[in-house]
Amino acid sequence: MKKLLLLPFFALLMFMSCQQEVVEVTPPTEGEALVASSTLTSLMANTSIKDGSEDNIIDKANCLSVDLPVTVIVNGIEIIIDSKEDYAAIKAVFDEFDDDDDNLEIMFPITIILSDHTEVTINNSAELQELVQQCIGEGEPDDDIECIDFQYPISFSIYNTQFQVIDVVTVESDRQLHHFIERVKEGEVFASIDFPVTMVLSDGSTVVVNNNQELQATIQDAKDACDEDDDNDFHDNDFTKERLDTLLATCPWVVHDMDRNGQNLNDQYRDFAMLFEDGGIVKVHARNGDMLTGTWSTRITDNGALIKLEFDTLVDFTLEWFVYDIEYDRIKLFTEGGNKIILQKNCDIVFEQTVERIKNYLTECYWRVDRLSVDGNDNEDNYIGTPLKFFADDTVKIRVNGELIAGTWDILQLNLGFALQIHLESRADLELVWLITSLEPDFIKLENLNNKMELERHCFGGDADVTFIENVLNAGVWSVALYQDENVDKTENYFMYSIDFMENGLVKVTDPNNGIIDGSWLSYRNDGLRLALNFGIEASFQEFNYRWRITSVSETRIELKDFSSSGTVESILVLERQ
Repeated sequence: MKKLLLLPFFALLMFMSCQQEVVEVTPPTEGEALVASSTLTSLMANTSIKDGSEDNIIDKANCLSVDLPVTVIVNGIEIIIDSKEDYAAIKAVFDEFDDDDDNLEIMFPITIILSDHTEVTINNSAELQELVQQCIGEGEPDDDIECIDFQYPISFSIYNTQFQVIDVVTVESDRQLHHFIERVKEGEVFASIDFPVTMVLSDGSTVVVNNNQELQATIQDAKDACDEDDDNDFHDNDFTKERLDTLLATCPWVVHDMDRNGQNLNDQYRDFAMLFEDGGIVKVHARNGDMLTGTWSTRITDNGALIKLEFDTLVDFTLEWFVYDIEYDRIKLFTEGGNKIILQKNCDIVFEQTVERIKNYLTECYWRVDRLSVDGNDNEDNYIGTPLKFFADDTVKIRVNGELIAGTWDILQLNLGFALQIHLESRADLELVWLITSLEPDFIKLENLNNKMELERHCFGGDADVTFIENVLNAGVWSVALYQDENVDKTENYFMYSIDFMENGLVKVTDPNNGIIDGSWLSYRNDGLRLALNFGIEASFQEFNYRWRITSVSETRIELKDFSSSGTVESILVLERQ
C-alpha cells in the first residue's frame, strides 16, 4: 500500500527499543511531508472530534456528551436513557402539551465525554453548567467536522529518524484517531498513513483517497456540505416534506427494530422489507415471501415530520408516525404509547426473488458460518475458519478440522417462501432444510423450527488488507513467539512446532515427535481484521480455536488478540516467521 508521511518536528525514540527488525523505505519528498501544524493534520483532528450534538435535548451543549445510561426526570416523569433512540421519549413528553413549561432534571452523578473523548465525572448541575459554558453557543460554527468520516480501520506505520519502519498501528475509531493525531501534533509520533483510505460522506456515499493532497481536498470540500444539526431541538426543524418523500422513495427499507404498545415485535417483523412507491403505494415483503400492499403519506407540522401508514392486514404498522430522526441510511419513527419503528435502507433488496436469482447469489462467493444455534445450543465455534462454497453444479464443500467435506445443496420454493436445503455427510447441524428469512448483500438469515443460522459472505480478493495478510501467511513457515492466556504465559508449550498456512485454507502444524496436526484458517474483515483458526480437539492447539482480532501485522510478524465482551484482552498470540 502507498504510504505518505505525517511528519512532526521530532520522533518518539522510545519505539526504537522495542522493535528488532526494521524495513528500509525511501524518504518522502518535501511535497509529501506533513508537519505537525499543517492544515491536513488539523482537518484530521477536527474530523475525529467527539460530536456532542446528538444529546443536546439533555445537556444543551455541542462540545460534550452524556455517557449512557443516564436517568432523567422529564416534566415529573422518570426516564432511563440507555440508547440514542430514547432521546425521542424525552421529546414525546415535551410535546404532549403545548401550554406547559418543559423541564428536565438529570440524576447525578453522571459521566461526561468531552470533544477530545476525555471522560469526566460530574456530581451536580453546577459542575455541568461550568462545562457547558465553555461550549460554543447553539447553532454557532464549531471545529467539529460532522459531514465526513473516516471508514475504519485505517493503519499508520511508525518510523524512526532514519525512515525505518519500527511499528504498525491500526486505528479503529474516532477516539483512537483523535488521540493518535494529537500525538502527531505534539511531535511525539513520526508516522505515515497507509493509503488508500475510504471516507464516508453524510449521504452515505464513499470516496477513496490515495494521498495527502486528495485527503485534504476531500475533507475541505465536504466539511460544510451538510446540516450538522447543532441546535437543541432534537432534529425537528431539519425535516421537510420533500426531503422525507425523496428519501423514502430512493430504495427499499428493512425493519430493524419495532415496538407496539410497549411490546417488542422483532421476532414477528424484523427483516420485513418496505418499498415506498410514487402515488402513495407502499409494498411490504414479509419473511415468508408474502407481498402486502398499503398506502403512505407524509405531512409537516409545528412538531416536525410525520408519515402515515395504512394497511388492511398489517395493523401494527397502521399509525401516523412521528419521524424523530433521519440519517442517510436510517429512519426512526415514534408515537406515544410505546410505539417505535427503526428502518434501515437497503438498495440491494430485490422484491421479487426467484430460485435462479438466489442460486446465482449464493455461488458468487464463499460463505462463513457466523451464527449457528441448534436446539438452543450455540454451534458456530465448530465452524471457525471453515467457509462454505456453493457450486453451480449443486455441490457444496466445507473444510472442517482440516478435512474437506463435500455434499449437495438446493433452493426450494415452499408455501412459506424460499428455503436452502443442505446435505453434508457427518454435519447433522447443517444438514437441514433452512427457511430463508433474510437475504442481504453480505449475509443470509436462516431458520428451521428452533434452529437459526447466519451466513456472512466472504469474497477472496475483495479486500486489499485481507489479501495482504493472506499473502504474508502463505509466504513462509511460522512459529509461536508468544501465547499468553489470561495473563499466564504458555509460550514454552509451543516452541517445537512449525506452522504452515496453505492457500487452500488448510493449516499444517509439524510436531517433531507426533507428526502432523491439521487445521483450518481464514482471514477476513468483521469489526476489524481477523484471523480465524480451528484445530478441532487437537491437544494444545485447540486453545487457538478463536476468531482472533489482528492488531499488528508485518511480513515477518503477526499479533493476534482475543477480546472479551467487555473489551478486555483475554488472550494474546504472536506468530513470527521462521
